[in-house]
Amino acid sequence: MPLAFVAADTPDARAARDRLAIRYAGVPPEEAGIVVALGGDGFLLETLHRCLFRGVPVYGMNRGSVGFLLNEYSEDGLTRRLMRAQRVVLHPLRMKATTRDGAEIEGLAFNEVSLLRETRQAAKLRITVDGKERMPELTCDGALVSTPAGSTAYNLSAHGPILPLGADILALTPISAFRPRRWRGALLPHTARIQFDVLEPAKRPVSAVADFTEVRDVARVEISEDRKVTCTLLFDPEMALEERILKEQFAP
Repeated sequence: MPLAFVAADTPDARAARDRLAIRYAGVPPEEAGIVVALGGDGFLLETLHRCLFRGVPVYGMNRGSVGFLLNEYSEDGLTRRLMRAQRVVLHPLRMKATTRDGAEIEGLAFNEVSLLRETRQAAKLRITVDGKERMPELTCDGALVSTPAGSTAYNLSAHGPILPLGADILALTPISAFRPRRWRGALLPHTARIQFDVLEPAKRPVSAVADFTEVRDVARVEISEDRKVTCTLLFDPEMALEERILKEQFAP
């Protein structure tokens, strides 16, 4: 199967790409059956977006820092590793953001969609789930909706729950909630349609971010899982994503 090697813009990643492309006769990404991404988690997400509508699986090797979504880096036995690799199918969140001036902008997120205050003023958000108002006013620095694959990223840093990969659940997590002060968020079925309305948007402006799509001065943000869109990640059996997510729950 033809392999394409892509790399983050760092010396280590670029050098690894050049060596591997020579050793395994790399082809351009548009001709590949598998794309091998060399970098960190952020670059892997970029690669997933680039490959999204081509149906090409992505195998990441860590040339960055954390590398939670990547396999260990090794130049030996790559063909065998790819033949043994386990497949994980991911569905992104679709964000539809409406700005204060009425513009509508969409974005996809494999990790999370987050809303963040833009100024010193706390954000005020109204939360609706499946057409029913669930929280009339949340005063906070922001809030996010996370997929299981993204639950160990920003969501965990905001004290949200880690979600098992096959749980079919989304995490709705506040960021520095002030009122209600002790609200820790909610677990929602993956079919939920979540809407945030920004209260006092002129005084308390809010931005929305879906992976690499940022929208400033939003008035409303709608979020739902898009099951029509899929991407496939490849993992060495000993680096299985589901096992890593489980282990994170017992990490000290």
